[in-house]
Amino acid sequence: MLVLGAGFGGLEIAATLSERIGDGLDLTLIDKNESFFFGYSKLDVMFWRQSAKSVKHSYRQINKPGVQFRQETITSIDPVSRRVTTQSGAYDTDVLVIALGADYNIGATPGLAEAGHEFYTFNGAEKVRDILPTFKKGHVIVGVCSFPFKCPPAPSETALLLHEYLVRQGVRKNCDISLVVPFELPIPPSYGTSKALLKAFRKKNISYIPDMMVGSIDAKRKVAELDDGREMPFDLFLGIPEHCVSGVVEQSGLVFDEWIPVNKHSMLTKFPNVYAIGDVASTGIPKSGSFAAGAARSAAEHIIAEYEGHDFTMGYDGTGSCYVEFGEGMVGRADVDFYTKSTATGIHRGVSTTLADEKRSIGERNKARWFGN
Repeated sequence: MLVLGAGFGGLEIAATLSERIGDGLDLTLIDKNESFFFGYSKLDVMFWRQSAKSVKHSYRQINKPGVQFRQETITSIDPVSRRVTTQSGAYDTDVLVIALGADYNIGATPGLAEAGHEFYTFNGAEKVRDILPTFKKGHVIVGVCSFPFKCPPAPSETALLLHEYLVRQGVRKNCDISLVVPFELPIPPSYGTSKALLKAFRKKNISYIPDMMVGSIDAKRKVAELDDGREMPFDLFLGIPEHCVSGVVEQSGLVFDEWIPVNKHSMLTKFPNVYAIGDVASTGIPKSGSFAAGAARSAAEHIIAEYEGHDFTMGYDGTGSCYVEFGEGMVGRADVDFYTKSTATGIHRGVSTTLADEKRSIGERNKARWFGN
């Protein structure tokens, strides 16, 4: 068995199958990177809450029965023959799982590369981290440039954590913060969480601009141009860039309408024994770690059912939880269900330091389970 990509989805399916099958499993996990980090840790690095080194976890530490990790760059995927090539060789497999996540097309937003800063890559977050200490006054825009994008709460979290950072630096009174998002509410499925965020924005003097995206940036004038033609001058632009599949996935023949279509319960693609999980798949759920892990568990159940010859009864239910950073050590949580009703529903779990502890604890448990140490 071959799993491509060692993010939330890839690590979760490898761990689940290892725990269920044990030494009888023959699974190779491939990722081009040397280490794993939780997506939310980029904000910890960006706002000087943790060092880059402390949030990275080497894949070489994986110690799960039946799982072997290889750091290689994938060069081609053939879903018909289930043959995968890398810069180091070729793999033929009976079961193929694609968990390669989403890449970023910075060039899709004119001016973003020249006059703005993306913070969705780790390198991008580090660059913003290095810039922030020099920022003493002016207008900061946190702007979404395309949809869909990973972790829908992240733009709101960024604006709130930026406020906290500027207060800590003693320069907040000299700075304006605006947040541009393509939703009416910050977290559309959860009115309670959105209400709490909007209250926090008002309290912290963050300008919230809903139902809008940044279409382009005039690099010479340092102006963000919104979809409705409005112009917003800025001194610092923090952008969420367009998301896309990687080039190797694009060339695989798996993609339709930008992402890989799958059965939303089993994560099976149109090709036999080929699955797609997480951000790379089109499932009608957010591109978020919690949902990727849930989809991975269901894909694992389908693989086991096929392997053992029994009915598949544990299809993905479209539920997941998103933790939301409010700053000052406070965290909220939205529990969201995308499949039970015709529209997504969400429950707000409040904002507290208890949820901050819960978020850290879940991260530690996931890391220990995925890496087997």
